[in-house]
Amino acid sequence: MLQGKNILLGVSASIAAYKSAFLCRLLVKEGANVKVLMTPDSVNFITPLTLSTLSKNPVYSQYFDAKSGEWSNHVELAKWADFFILAPATANTIAKMANGICDNLLLATYFSMENPVFFAPAMDLDMFQHPANKANIQKLISYGNYLIPAEDGELASGLHGEGRMAKVENILDAITPKPSFWTNKKVLISAGPTYEPIDPVRFIGNHSSGKMGIAIANAALQKGANITLVHGPVSLDLPQKSNNIAVKTAKEMHEACLLNYSDAEIIIMSAAVADFTPQNTTNQKIKQKEGNLTITLEPTTDILKELGSLKKQNQFLVGFALETNDEINHAKEKLIRKNLDLIILNSLKDKGAGFGTDTNKISIINKDNKLITFELKSKKELAFDILSTVENQFLNS
Repeated sequence: MLQGKNILLGVSASIAAYKSAFLCRLLVKEGANVKVLMTPDSVNFITPLTLSTLSKNPVYSQYFDAKSGEWSNHVELAKWADFFILAPATANTIAKMANGICDNLLLATYFSMENPVFFAPAMDLDMFQHPANKANIQKLISYGNYLIPAEDGELASGLHGEGRMAKVENILDAITPKPSFWTNKKVLISAGPTYEPIDPVRFIGNHSSGKMGIAIANAALQKGANITLVHGPVSLDLPQKSNNIAVKTAKEMHEACLLNYSDAEIIIMSAAVADFTPQNTTNQKIKQKEGNLTITLEPTTDILKELGSLKKQNQFLVGFALETNDEINHAKEKLIRKNLDLIILNSLKDKGAGFGTDTNKISIINKDNKLITFELKSKKELAFDILSTVENQFLNS
């Protein structure tokens, strides 16, 4: 399952760093492409030469080569990686990751990661049990990182207890993708706004950034789904392993969604599609002049409603509702009228929710009118909550 995967192996300054050599060797034997990142102090525990030889790639520990001036591009490393494994993860490095401290190349790469991050703590018993360390580990988990639990055993100090880095075989098992509900599921997702042209330089649009839809696409990719992402004009990095279809107008989004709808098993329509579009557009820029300018608008096709009317027995359709008043009743009415399986509701009244933010606060309503409410979270975290809800409803429908 690791064949062809691009893996960043992070090594921090622990006596357990010698085990990183064995882990690196196992990853390469599994067919993974491995690049190693080391904190500056970790080179005192195991040499870069050892890890370079085993990984068959240069080892990165500094921002740049002082002799050549060559820069180690942390963003490029993060984008290359399918996932990042920090093993061993010291209390010092865990604390920096948890609290936004970025003072070496390994940490800069971590903070640029969009794909999964695993960390395997390694430290002495008293350090491991310290409340600050426990809190930092929980912070990393809350950010969406995956803990590979420390094991019980003899420690470097001679003490015996929890804090020993997990066996490399257990680390390998923890990071190896397991078949799941989402494995190879065909998922169609829409994201972002549409721009309805008035003339060559002006348009009618909205404040949607596409962050929620792209977060859902990234989360589904991590779970092994096959993604088609139909997106309006966005300025975000798009998932690299999905079929990305760029559109501008509601008409173009309608056409792209219809073209890819019949093969999709799960459809999540998070795009903020314009409800109206100018009836007439001009090929030349409209010049400023005295008096009013009247623009006649006509309704666009209701994409979600049409997909609901075309829905087959084996398809699961999810819609979004952004409301400003009587939110729950409006969402329930939309769920029924458009033949949806779930509707995801957010309100512009909720602070930190809505367009353009990195956070959101949602409620999900199913066909049985059951309401599930989530607290304010990052859109990346909510993406996994949405997928879990979809999975549960799909299996029980």
